[in-house]
Amino acid sequence: MTGISRRSWIKRASLGSSLALFGVSELTNSLTAAEIRKYNPRKLDNPIRLGSNENPYGPSESVRNAMQSHFDLGCRYPWSYNSDLVKMLSEKEGVPEDHIVLVAGSTEGLKITGITFGSGGEIISCSPTFLTMMTYSELWGTDINWVPLTKDLDFDLDEIEKRVSSKTKLVFLCNPNNPTGKLLPADRVRDFCETVSKKAIVFSDEAYYDYITEPNYPSMLELVKEGKDVIVSKTFSKVYGLAGIRLGYLIAKPEIANKLRDRVVANTNIMAIEAGKAALKDTDFYNFSVSKAKDTKQMITQTLDELKLPYLESHTNFLFFHTGRDIIQLNEEFANKGIIIGRPFPPLNDWCRISTGTLEEVSLFNSTLKEVFG
Repeated sequence: MTGISRRSWIKRASLGSSLALFGVSELTNSLTAAEIRKYNPRKLDNPIRLGSNENPYGPSESVRNAMQSHFDLGCRYPWSYNSDLVKMLSEKEGVPEDHIVLVAGSTEGLKITGITFGSGGEIISCSPTFLTMMTYSELWGTDINWVPLTKDLDFDLDEIEKRVSSKTKLVFLCNPNNPTGKLLPADRVRDFCETVSKKAIVFSDEAYYDYITEPNYPSMLELVKEGKDVIVSKTFSKVYGLAGIRLGYLIAKPEIANKLRDRVVANTNIMAIEAGKAALKDTDFYNFSVSKAKDTKQMITQTLDELKLPYLESHTNFLFFHTGRDIIQLNEEFANKGIIIGRPFPPLNDWCRISTGTLEEVSLFNSTLKEVFG
């Protein structure tokens, strides 16, 4: 699998972003002073970064207070402080505490799962999707069996199921998928995971689960509760606004969880633990984040409709739209105007992924989009 990495793409795109932002100083923030203190919107920056699916809000006021009040514990190793957060997560997810594996961001969970269970065999997944597990596992000698998305840009579950063999150690699903934002049919994905987990471990990356709008959509957590060979990954990076704090967790039955726990490398830290505990209690911020992501997606889709640019229905905090232009050139054009958009996702090289930002950031993105495509 080839392409430009996230880190190198951001570095490259930043090179052309030294131009002053167009009228940024004239924009007023849409939030009150109390809301700014409470929800902590990021400041307008140069460049405006809408290419990494970050939450433009957070850490919330309550989370910041929790971290600050525990600075004195920074001299301590975090291991003896994990238990309260693990207990909260087990209650939230409805599983025993021995099913929870804390990791320093779900990226670490993806990597340790790949090297723990993929070594000596293959991982099957669709492309394009979130690549971390597969690209890291390849470094350790794991074969990757790539399946193209369907013509509708869905995970091709039928083809994946056909390819599962004695060599298959892991099957990776990203649902909703990144970069498409699409959601798999509820009954089909459950049936798929239940069937395939009898032959290989199924990993369900649910980083964007909180943004799903479909009523009663199931997490594959239910299969974990039934003792299936399924791992579910969740993160504090998105709806909780803690991407820079690095906190995530895996959920699996104890036989699997224990193996994963033994492979954790980075571990988490005192500040992340306290941030996670406070974030789980801050339902107001959670609801605010979900609501603002919905509002700004609507702002973007209205502009895309106006410009007659097709896009996929998104159950995430980003949108994937068809530009009809080479994404590398389009990225450079936007970067020169002070906005970073999503990196290439081959083979969909004439599609663009755009993250939701603050209302001000999205307003500027929409203006630039009209400039470029108008």
